[in-house]
Amino acid sequence: MKVKICGLTNLEDAQTAVAAGADYLGFIFYPPSKRSVDINTAKAIVQTLRAAPNCPVLVGVFVNETGERMAEILDEVGLDLAQLSGEEVPFLVGDERSPIYGRCYKALRPTSLAEAEAEAEWYAVSGERLSVNGEKSPISTTQSPSLLIDTYHPTLRGGTGATGDWAMSAQLAQSIPGLMLAGGLTAKNVAEAVRGVRPFAVDVASGVEASPGKKDPALVRQFVQNAKAAAELDNL
Repeated sequence: MKVKICGLTNLEDAQTAVAAGADYLGFIFYPPSKRSVDINTAKAIVQTLRAAPNCPVLVGVFVNETGERMAEILDEVGLDLAQLSGEEVPFLVGDERSPIYGRCYKALRPTSLAEAEAEAEWYAVSGERLSVNGEKSPISTTQSPSLLIDTYHPTLRGGTGATGDWAMSAQLAQSIPGLMLAGGLTAKNVAEAVRGVRPFAVDVASGVEASPGKKDPALVRQFVQNAKAAAELDNL
């Protein structure tokens, strides 16, 4: 079971997540978000994280940004993957001509299982993970999610705190390797979500916060511990 702590805005919270055992750290580059971080701040955080051992996979979260700009930010900040959380076209994920091909995955907010299955086919990730210059990436397909499923909201792009349809997500997880589950997860309910959905990974932002953009260290540690413990027990 892998865990992503998202919406990080400062080094202290990022280091707390690393110490807790997070596998992914997410940085949001979408100014309307309460958890948005500017490029220079993110770059400084990443430089410190990269200098330490056992750095997690670092993810930039984008909404309707161009492929070229996302590739630039990935390289400038030093990030591994882009999460596409808007209405991005399948070309960006699945076409070798995309500037972020092999370096991204799509976040979906489906309203039904049928919609989710159709979008999953459009945005399926396949093949090797690549760096922007076409070389093989150190991030393997076993480290990278194939899709993220979040709670539907008509206007917000995640971070709503609303719990998603776990029954639908469970069906998707059976047929989609690498499915990451998001939406309303907390330290209190993540174990139930892991047991019910059996995702590849879970993702949390608001569920471990003291306030928007500021994490609660105790909740971060609890979330990671509860998610991984539930997965281990489920595998017994």
